[in-house]
Amino acid sequence: MSYKILVTATNYSQLCAEAKALLESNDCEVIESPFGRPMTFEEIKERIADIDAVVAGVDDWNEAVFKIAPKLKVISRFGVGVDNIDIETARNFDIKVTNAAGGNSNAVAELTMGLIISAMRHIPQLHATTREGAWDRFVGEEIVGRTVGLLGFGNIARLIAKKLQGFDVKIVAYDKFPNMEAAKALNVEMTDADTVLASADILCMMLPSLPETRHFMNAENFAKMKDGAYLVNTARGALIDETALAAALESGKLRSAAIDVYEQEPTSPDNPLFSLSGIVTTPHTAAETYETYHGVGLLTANAILDVLAGRKPRNLL
Repeated sequence: MSYKILVTATNYSQLCAEAKALLESNDCEVIESPFGRPMTFEEIKERIADIDAVVAGVDDWNEAVFKIAPKLKVISRFGVGVDNIDIETARNFDIKVTNAAGGNSNAVAELTMGLIISAMRHIPQLHATTREGAWDRFVGEEIVGRTVGLLGFGNIARLIAKKLQGFDVKIVAYDKFPNMEAAKALNVEMTDADTVLASADILCMMLPSLPETRHFMNAENFAKMKDGAYLVNTARGALIDETALAAALESGKLRSAAIDVYEQEPTSPDNPLFSLSGIVTTPHTAAETYETYHGVGLLTANAILDVLAGRKPRNLL
């Protein structure tokens, strides 16, 4: 029996060749999205009727899709966050859902570090103005001696804390289910969310995207932060009210922000945030490394093969 696998994650053939070969060697036909972006419902609708499994990017997978996918057995998320997948409804349709928890943690942690430095030293802006022939001697700020706040203390946040060890900073963190052993090993002070907001010079969003964390950073919580603080978000766009973020930047409450994720993706070129000088932006690219694609590609492929063979897959949600 042959299976059909729909891949909506991007760059699959180029960056996940070993995973694709693994699927094909196990009697699977791999059908890749041609769009290079999240697929719309109409685009999924045209392809889903005879699909057995999905390697999913950040497209929406919900009841409307499940109703027209009679053969679908498993959705393996090519990433960690699954806020784009209705897991409870999938269970009702007997569709397994897995993710790649841990597979992209280092890549996201590394980009987070890069965004912190980029925001504090205006690296992207200086790159652009230097190429234009300007000689903009911008005076930035250093990380040393600062307090870094982590809202969320999962795998990625713990790697950020590890990478910060050489920067001579104080680290405070909040997590609903704190890992006190890891915090002690990394010299991280676990505390409540309000204390993190009030004490952080650099605030990193590391919370999961859940109904209860939607717009966690709103006008009220921005007001709790230090004047002139920095904000970095490499988690999920839904965590931040972008209107409130723009207001915090315009008022000077925040000195700068660096964001990789947005409330709507792909974000619009007329997003008001893009008109502000104190912001560094990247296009949801924190996990985009060769190492991540290779590892997550194999992880998701093996999860699909496990489900198709009747075995319990890794990272079953």
